[in-house]
Amino acid sequence: MIGKGEEAPEFTGITDDGQRIALSEWLSQGPLVLYFYPADFTPG
Repeated sequence: MIGKGEEAPEFTGITDDGQRIALSEWLSQGPLVLYFYPADFTPG
């Protein structure tokens, strides 16, 4: 688990239009805040 203030490992995600983009590409555009929503797609 990544703790508050720790660097996220390099990963590739998919944009809304289906393009792949790496974390390093996002970071090259300026500061970035990552938010993970662990309860998504869970009941309740």
